Amino acid sequence: MIDGDSSTRGFRIFQHAGLIAVLGMSGCGGSSNSTSPSAPPPSPTPPPTPTLDPAYRVSAPSPFATNCDNGTTGGAVFVNAEVEPSFAVNPVNTQNLVAVWQEDRWSTGGARGLVTGRSIDGGKTWSQQAMAFTRCGGGTAVNGGDYERGSNAWMTVSSNGVFEQVAITFTGSVLAPGSTSAVVASRSLDGGAAWQPTQILIRDTDVFFNDKPTITADPVTVANVYAVWDRLTSVNTGPTYFTRSLDRGATWETPRAIYDPGQNNQTISNVIVVLPNGVLVDLFVNIISTSPTTFTSSFDVIRSMDNGMTWSAPIFIADNLSVGTADPQTRTLVRDSSLIPEIAVAPDGGMWVTWQDARFNGGAHDGIVVSHSNDGGMTWSAPVQINAVASVPAFSPKVQVLPSGTVGVSYYDFRPNTSDAATLFTDYWLTYSSNGAAWSEHPIAGPFDLDFAPLTTSPAPGGYFLGDYQGLQNAGNTFLPMFAQTNNDTGNRTDIVIAPAVSVTSAVAAKFVGISAAPPVTPEFRQKVNDNILHVMRGRFPNWPRNLPSDR
Repeated sequence: MIDGDSSTRGFRIFQHAGLIAVLGMSGCGGSSNSTSPSAPPPSPTPPPTPTLDPAYRVSAPSPFATNCDNGTTGGAVFVNAEVEPSFAVNPVNTQNLVAVWQEDRWSTGGARGLVTGRSIDGGKTWSQQAMAFTRCGGGTAVNGGDYERGSNAWMTVSSNGVFEQVAITFTGSVLAPGSTSAVVASRSLDGGAAWQPTQILIRDTDVFFNDKPTITADPVTVANVYAVWDRLTSVNTGPTYFTRSLDRGATWETPRAIYDPGQNNQTISNVIVVLPNGVLVDLFVNIISTSPTTFTSSFDVIRSMDNGMTWSAPIFIADNLSVGTADPQTRTLVRDSSLIPEIAVAPDGGMWVTWQDARFNGGAHDGIVVSHSNDGGMTWSAPVQINAVASVPAFSPKVQVLPSGTVGVSYYDFRPNTSDAATLFTDYWLTYSSNGAAWSEHPIAGPFDLDFAPLTTSPAPGGYFLGDYQGLQNAGNTFLPMFAQTNNDTGNRTDIVIAPAVSVTSAVAAKFVGISAAPPVTPEFRQKVNDNILHVMRGRFPNWPRNLPSDR
């Protein structure tokens, strides 16, 4: 169910029994070879409706005026479509949550702006404000926000309650002459009520594009904050860029490359975590070209023992074997997280990484897998698939570890989908384990119809878009999933929702063991992985990879 102001925006959340009843009412009649009408067969008894935790709407109607971006990039804007949330929980007061998301998503990438939400009652009610990162949010050349679009916002909070966020902002087509690209940041010293002036961590023109930044407050050295992203060029390089603040985000060092995979290669999806002993670990996808259209990619980490001054060589976790997600009936693509792994640190310093992976079904579709490290990221366990229903596609995982040591992974899957090509019913789940061997699952939301999501159409068809990532945090031993969910309303296609999983620790749930035995990777499977890398990257950057020698 949805609590709070559910009437103002037509917000709807479906439950399994009600969905099955509706489908039964609209189902077929008698057998196809009957010569006369006959009564429809009795509908099967629906399964029990899962008990859903209370859910609360985070987002609100768009604050942006028509044509506020004064842009020329083109495309269709989905007004009131909120996607891709990131949030943090104040450790000083766990009732204080602060989130950020894309507002008014464009079909051609990015959004008209970024909006933050603040809650002081554990997520039940929220206030919103636009960030002055883009023109629609009040950005100008004077205040550092004179950009058409924003995307990839990320939120963190220090152990003394300072919230900080980063995002990318850009004007013009990616890497095109006259285009601009920046990573911007802001901080709040009062629990997200007010935000300090925009800081430009990096700003490039024409031949550079800064992508997918994340920000991490150091829980060990409290004054330190770290930001990391990939910086692409028109000559097809893409090193990991890094900067840090040593004064809680008041000032930032000059950004620099901390890992460069070389010409025609790149990283993406960098994110830093800090271990209890102060070691920094940066997780990323390492994409290596072996020909103009052939690639390998892996999930790797680099480590820093000195707060980011120096970094190790990459340490391998696993091959990327994602094939991406599509509507099983129409084959319309879903913009998922197939090149976006996620990482979380346990209280004992162990680390968990999760990602999409098709290795356990021979490349048929993606599932959700995890790997863990108990030695600071030096070695990693073999991947294990942990989504309970392995026969349907599952995508966009997020991982978090409770103080109790319970690890949880949230994700979408197509479990409730039907053969009706006009709908794409989707659930949101939480899978969790106290030991990494036996897993239980908990329903968070659904079914909802994914084909109401905003559609990404260019630079290449990217498909239904709820975000490259979603949010999962905790307040004590309660998981807090935050995610984008569709509405059956073309004027309000999506909202950001939070659904505290209050019953996880007490619910009786079926336990299952993750899948750990994978068949050999065939050449056909390897080609599907390669095609997915090419598609995902071309969906972000036109003509990717750029300027590769044709004789390689």
